[in-house]
Amino acid sequence: MKKIDIFLALLSGLGLSFLAKGFLEGFLFYKKIEIFIFLIFPLLSVLGLWVSFLIGKKFAIFFQGGKFLLTGILATLCDLVVFKGLRFFLPFSFGWLIASFKAVSFLVSTFFKYWLNKFWAFEKREKVGMGKEILKFYLVTILGMVFNVTIFYFFFVLIGPLFNIPLTLWETISVILAAIAVAAWNFLGYKIFVFEK
Repeated sequence: MKKIDIFLALLSGLGLSFLAKGFLEGFLFYKKIEIFIFLIFPLLSVLGLWVSFLIGKKFAIFFQGGKFLLTGILATLCDLVVFKGLRFFLPFSFGWLIASFKAVSFLVSTFFKYWLNKFWAFEKREKVGMGKEILKFYLVTILGMVFNVTIFYFFFVLIGPLFNIPLTLWETISVILAAIAVAAWNFLGYKIFVFEK
């Protein structure tokens, strides 16, 4: 593994720690485990990437998959930051406007994700034909965005909060569920259609 692999794994784990903090803050036991959250997730991210690296020596797709997963975590964090930023500046939005915020945050995080996937996850260094590659990347991604926004809208607007979960937490859960649902589609599309070697 390279230093960049460890750095991005730690960054992903730290991001997951902040997400876990947001989910667990309301529970009584949270203060007792707070420090462990900020240790466990970064360590698990590095350990998971290391295991995928070892398996990837025999089957390259596993190491690519591990890096793709961490790239997805970083892109999801970017997605959340942009989405929450838009909600902060326009807090009284609803319906189609909130869905458009989700579309914007998805597109911004996708731009970030393209570069991480190209140069880190799939290690495609060639710059020849990047225009065509970016076009294919966005084609796969736009289809993913349609799935992503639809799934988010379904959970957040149509279903709404379940189990007495606060609306702001349900909003975050809906963003994460949408990202997870689209991850498999994106990995296969990027590996087979965009970054094929």
